[in-house]
Amino acid sequence: MEIERKFLIQEIPFSLTGYKCRTIEQAYLNTAPVVRIRQDNDNYYLTYKSNGFLEREEYNLPLDKTSYEHLRQKADGIILTKKRYEIPLLDKYTIELDIFEGAHAGLILAEVEFATREDAENFTPPDWFSKDVTYQPEYCNSNLSKG
Repeated sequence: MEIERKFLIQEIPFSLTGYKCRTIEQAYLNTAPVVRIRQDNDNYYLTYKSNGFLEREEYNLPLDKTSYEHLRQKADGIILTKKRYEIPLLDKYTIELDIFEGAHAGLILAEVEFATREDAENFTPPDWFSKDVTYQPEYCNSNLSKG
């Protein structure tokens, strides 16, 4: 089960130098339910996600590079590219800060995952987080892939 909140970021008030950064490319084979392929640095996955916003099931299956490249040709819509920075928060959470490139250059989203729904609902975001877009479907990556 994945439990996460998502926030729009207008400005990052500090340098990202020193934080772990991953390069991600992801494409969607289906958006309802979500079936996605992802290259995360040198790792490859096929992911199924159930419908939902705050809480949903997620299953990841490893792929090899050849399988990924084969499935990539079958992508429906825009292939998303982004840099993901991992920023520790309160020794309890990790902010996954996605800085989009390509078709969505300029979009910055922060996601925070939680152990329980209660933790997610009681979370107070840092001041530099802008709008909470957890329940806004236009900020789901699967919808961003539609252009």
